[in-house]
Amino acid sequence: MDIRRSLSNHSGPRRSPHEVLRRLAERIGPDVRPEEPVRELEERVAGLLGKQKALFFPSGTMAQQTALRVHAERTGRHAFAGHPQTHLHVWENQGYSAVHGLRFHPAGDRNELLTLDDLKAVREPLAAVVFELPQRDIGGQLPAFEDLVAQTRWARANGAAAHCDGARIWEAQTGYDATLPEIAALFDTVYVSLYKGLEGTRGAVLAGDEAVIGHAAVWRRRLGGAIVDAWPLAAIALMGMDENLPRMAEFRRHARALARAINADGFAHTVPEVPQTPVFHVHLPMSRHDAQQAARNLAADTGIKLFLYARSNPDPRRCSFEVSVGISALEFTPDEVAELVRGLPSRV
Repeated sequence: MDIRRSLSNHSGPRRSPHEVLRRLAERIGPDVRPEEPVRELEERVAGLLGKQKALFFPSGTMAQQTALRVHAERTGRHAFAGHPQTHLHVWENQGYSAVHGLRFHPAGDRNELLTLDDLKAVREPLAAVVFELPQRDIGGQLPAFEDLVAQTRWARANGAAAHCDGARIWEAQTGYDATLPEIAALFDTVYVSLYKGLEGTRGAVLAGDEAVIGHAAVWRRRLGGAIVDAWPLAAIALMGMDENLPRMAEFRRHARALARAINADGFAHTVPEVPQTPVFHVHLPMSRHDAQQAARNLAADTGIKLFLYARSNPDPRRCSFEVSVGISALEFTPDEVAELVRGLPSRV
């Protein structure tokens, strides 16, 4: 199937490997040593977040499990808490348990933001509390900054580390009247993805103080993540930081314009109604099976990939899909997206 356009944020550079290689060749001069892009990336992420040190990982899964393992060893505790739909629990085959012997406490309602009362209801002493910014699986929602301050303060007061799943922290910052260092200062460790909003190929960075990141480096080697040939991943991520980071506010403005158009005629609706970040969900009056079939037919007929997959709903007659606005999504006007969404039932 020839996909010519995609609303997916993850499709920009990946549509043309040749273009990525051309740009990479322009960035990497003949005198650049293999370790330099990785060092530059780590220093840049640490600087952007206001942290002492940062460490490259080949995957976000490894970075987050490492962070939790380090916090567990430093506190002598083996449990952590977070939102019921935290990425660590839903998308990573419970690696925290299988690999590290850690226990997860889902706190609060799976369809609502985590609250301080939800955390207080967890009775077991915790090694860490995980905060995902934004909360992807409930539509890219963000807690109010003052709530985040109260929750991270509670974690530390109770002997737990505060860890930020900041895979999309670049997008999350657009929803706060706070700088990246001010947000990151609330957390002992922050993980950032190199391929979502930055549209790199793969990889992650974990940031924190020197002692914690030094400890994390030991676990990175134990888990096989201390690869010596990481420079292409780092260099491509640096290109994304140069090109995409300055445009995050633009991406959020476009997300809000898309949501207004989708909500206008009443066929579908978005969550949140007004996106807080460049990420939001579109809820459809269709079954998941029908929506996915319609999307496949749309792609076959027009070359347009509207979404990656449809999400189920407790009501089997309804479903939803995620929109993550990046450079690719800017190719779509709000009216065009609303028309594509409204036309899905006719494509089943």
